[in-house]
Amino acid sequence: MTEDAAAKGDAATGDAPITLLIVDDHPVVRDGLRGMFESAPGFRVLGEASNGVEALSLAAVLDPDVILMDLRMPGGGGVDAIRALTRTGARAKVLVLTTYDTDSDTLPAIEAGATGYLLKDAPREELFTAVRAAAQGRTVLSPAVASRLVSAVRAPRAPGNEPLSAREREVLALVAKGTSNREIARELFISEATVKTHLTHLYAKLGVKDRAAAVAVAYDRGILG
Repeated sequence: MTEDAAAKGDAATGDAPITLLIVDDHPVVRDGLRGMFESAPGFRVLGEASNGVEALSLAAVLDPDVILMDLRMPGGGGVDAIRALTRTGARAKVLVLTTYDTDSDTLPAIEAGATGYLLKDAPREELFTAVRAAAQGRTVLSPAVASRLVSAVRAPRAPGNEPLSAREREVLALVAKGTSNREIARELFISEATVKTHLTHLYAKLGVKDRAAAVAVAYDRGILG
């Protein structure tokens, strides 16, 4: 993408463009995604990778806002790459974009630290919206994936229908907006340790293990509007 094109994107949105790294083993898919995002205002593609190993190297150099990550790739899968990015504290948010929506693909990716999970048949505008949401740290799940995730996290749960406290609901609502623990602590005038305690309790009550699953179950139960 040229500097002139990037400048036009900035002028159209009034903000710095969201920077992207595209990770997919199919060159045609990468080309299609690059063309799609470079033709829309507010986005800038920094680079492409054909597997998870390349993605880690490029992410360290390019520092994108969002990584569009395929899952099944020869030479280095997406889930391992997501785990590594999470472990190293990478700033980039990972939005999985794949053709697979089975439990064996969905759950490991979310548990590894993916911010969102979309299928490749998602409409263009839905993909743009998802990338913007992911850049803000908000959880993004396609309806099919959300349904699978809810079913999976509910299946092994015991009765687990204990209601959330008012404070736990406040914390959960902020989590759904992509708010970090530090920001939640500042917003609610409590310590980060207390935020973590509330998260531990609400995870147990919802029968989940992470933030994305908590948000999915909360929407399914009507806890979040």
